[in-house]
Amino acid sequence: MKSALNLAILGCALLASAHPGHHEPLDGSGVQSYKRNVQAGLQKCSTEFQNNGLQARAEARRKARVDLHRRHLRVRDTDAVLNKSHQATRPMSPSMSEKEIFNSPEKVCLLGPSPEGETGPYWLPGERVRSHIREGQPGVPVVIEQQYIDVESCKPVPDLYAEIWGCNATGVYSGLVADGNGNSADVSNRNRTFLRGIQKTDSDGVVTFDTLFPGHYDSRTTHYHNIAHFHAERLPNNTIAGGRVSHVAQIFWDQDIINAVESTYPYSTNNIPITPNAEDRVVGQETQNTDADPMLNYAYLGDRVEDGLFAWITVAVNLSAVHYPYYTNVYTENGGMAVDGTSDGNPRVVDGGLPQTASVSN
Repeated sequence: MKSALNLAILGCALLASAHPGHHEPLDGSGVQSYKRNVQAGLQKCSTEFQNNGLQARAEARRKARVDLHRRHLRVRDTDAVLNKSHQATRPMSPSMSEKEIFNSPEKVCLLGPSPEGETGPYWLPGERVRSHIREGQPGVPVVIEQQYIDVESCKPVPDLYAEIWGCNATGVYSGLVADGNGNSADVSNRNRTFLRGIQKTDSDGVVTFDTLFPGHYDSRTTHYHNIAHFHAERLPNNTIAGGRVSHVAQIFWDQDIINAVESTYPYSTNNIPITPNAEDRVVGQETQNTDADPMLNYAYLGDRVEDGLFAWITVAVNLSAVHYPYYTNVYTENGGMAVDGTSDGNPRVVDGGLPQTASVSN
């Protein structure tokens, strides 16, 4: 679909388990109906983005961020999800205009009040407000920019707390101990916080995270998890509480770049078979019978993938949505702690906690 604002509907039709033993069933008919309604509503946002200068500011902002990191830049744009090659096509230089680099069709991931996206069992309420979340983890560095817009008004959403988390290069999530999450005998992992963070959107609805290209684990392709909190409050211990969750989703990478990263160290030390995008259940549900493209746009920051990547995506949210994300652990003052998970629509307030051994950096 060719338009100034391509639509990628993200997280609206997820039903597969993200981890062994985890399942979040959804109503397929409601999924498709909601996708059609929201996609039609977002068509009008294309003109709005151009008229209010939001697209121009995004181009300039992304170019400035890349200029901070790159020596040589190649760019690509995702026009299809699985049936096209997304290989980077042409060399770019810092002198090129931002329009030449970033004025490709935007990918907008949509999520609304019903149905809810799949959280997975490894969300931990109590994550910290910070943008630098790599914490020295080895692997391919990634700078991710997300821009949140209101699906009803087509305006940016300021003061929304966006939360992101992913596994490390060998497929391990921090903050918990569980079968299928690395060494289940390593109880010290409860006190780790790598690759988890929360940021508050600015006046253009933008947040940026310095993170890592995720590794993989059994039965899942490479992905990040994403939650957005509306009307939440930042607490003195640098966590958030209150408000409501208006967005639950997962975002993905192009298979070509996954293959390139997985051939590098330490990703290559993971002996678990790689699940490609074409076989991932969540990717399939997000893209089935839609124009969906839940893949990140990205650009190389250097000559090699090891030099890092800059990635960006626009997320359209329905601020009237209320989701109750599934979780099995929370961060407390003493580290991660297992609790009874909930995904049944019963809200449970969990004030943010923070392991005392962890440092705080914004």
